[in-house]
Amino acid sequence: MSLRFSLITRCSILVGALLALGILIALGLDHLLPGRVLVVLVLSLVCVAPLAAIAVRAQLRPILSLFRALEGTVTSYKDGDFSFSLHWPRNDELADLVAAHNALGNVLREQRLALVQRELLLDTMVQNTPVAMLLVADSPGDGAGAIVYANLSARQMLGDGRKLEGLRLSGILSQASPALVDALARGGDGLFTAGDGEEEEVYHLARRSFSLNGRKHELLLLRQLTPELRRQEVQTWKKVIRVISHELNNSLAPLASLAHSGAELVRRGQTERLPQILETIEERTRHLESFILGYARFAKLPSPRIEECPWPAFVSRLASQVALTVSGALPVEAARIDPAQMEQALLNLLKNAHESGSPAADVTLQVRQAHGTLRIAVMDRGQGMNDAVLTNALVPFYSTKRSGTGLGLALAREIAEAHGGRITLGNRDGGGLMVTLILPA
Repeated sequence: MSLRFSLITRCSILVGALLALGILIALGLDHLLPGRVLVVLVLSLVCVAPLAAIAVRAQLRPILSLFRALEGTVTSYKDGDFSFSLHWPRNDELADLVAAHNALGNVLREQRLALVQRELLLDTMVQNTPVAMLLVADSPGDGAGAIVYANLSARQMLGDGRKLEGLRLSGILSQASPALVDALARGGDGLFTAGDGEEEEVYHLARRSFSLNGRKHELLLLRQLTPELRRQEVQTWKKVIRVISHELNNSLAPLASLAHSGAELVRRGQTERLPQILETIEERTRHLESFILGYARFAKLPSPRIEECPWPAFVSRLASQVALTVSGALPVEAARIDPAQMEQALLNLLKNAHESGSPAADVTLQVRQAHGTLRIAVMDRGQGMNDAVLTNALVPFYSTKRSGTGLGLALAREIAEAHGGRITLGNRDGGGLMVTLILPA
C-alpha cells in the first residue's frame, strides 16, 4: 500500500504547499515568512504548478480510460455479451476492481454457456418428441391466435413440414381435419378420431393456458394414440376371450356330461333321475344366459345423463337397499352425476364389501371433495386382495367368487370413466379394502 499512488501523493503534497502559500499571500500574511523563503516559494509556484498539472493529467488519463472501458463492458453485459475482459497493469486499488470485474464476467460467461447448453438439450428433446406441440398467443378459441412455436411433429402433422411460426391458427385449421377443429371448439382435453376406414387414427388433445411476458398463451399438445390403443385393444380382447372361454367351458362341460347321463338312463329305462338331471341342466343354462346378458348390459352402457343430485337423498336411497355407515359429513354442494348409473356402481361396490367377510358395521361410505375432485370411497374390513387379484380385479368377467359374474368392479370402472373419472383399489392398514371413485368436482 505504501507504493501505491506515490507520484500522485507527491504532486498532491506540492500542490497543497503551493495552495497554502497562495492563501498566505492572499491574506497578507506573507510577512511572516523570511524573504528568501518567500522568493523561493513563489518561484516554485510559478515553475512547478504547470508541471504538477501535467503530471496529474497524465496519471488521470488511464484511469478515465479504465472507467470508459468499465462502462462499455457493463453495456455489453446488458446486451448479453460476456466475452469482454479488462487489463490494468498497475498494482493499486483499481487492479482489485478490474480483477473483481473480470471474475464477474467469467461467472456470467459460464452461466450463459450452461444456459445455452440446457436450452439446446431442451430444444432437441422438444423437436424430436412424437407429441405435436403448438404454442399459440392469445386464446385460440376463435382460431385467431398467432402461432409462436411449433415443433417438428406439429409441422409434419399440420403444415406438411413447413414452418408454422407467425401464422394464424385459423389458417392452419382451415386445412386440418374437421375432427381436430371440433375438438378445439369443444374446449378442454379429449380424444378425437381423424381419417376413414383402415386409415382412421385416434389422437389425444391436451390444452394448457398460462401467461408469458404478460400475455395469455395456450399450449396445444396432440398425441397419436392409435398404436397404443390397438395394443391395449388386443390385450383386452385376449382377457375377455380367456374369461368367456373359461365360463363357457365351466357351463358346457357339465351340460354335455349331464345330457350323456340322461340319454344313458333313458336307454336303460331308469327315468327316475331324469327330473334332477333336467333341473341341473336348466340351472346351468340359466347361469350361462345370465352371463351373456350381463356381457350385453356391460357392452351397451349408455352415456351418463348428468344432473344435480343432493347427497343426503342419494345416500338415503343407497341405505334403503344395502346396509352402510357414512363416514364424515356429506358435501353440501350437490353432485353432478347420473344418479341411476352412480347408484348401480355404488351398490355393486357395497355388495362386494358385504361379501368380503367384513362385519356389516364396518362397511363404510365416505364422500369428500379435495383438490378439485370428488372422491367416493367404499371401505370394508374384509380379507382384502392379494397382488394377483388387484391386478385383474377390474378386468370384465374376472371373479374369485364361485357364482360371481366378474362385472361389478368392471361396471363401476366403466361408469366412473364415463363421468370423466377413474377408480382405484387398495388394501387398508389393519385389513380390508378401499375402492375409490375419483370424479371431477
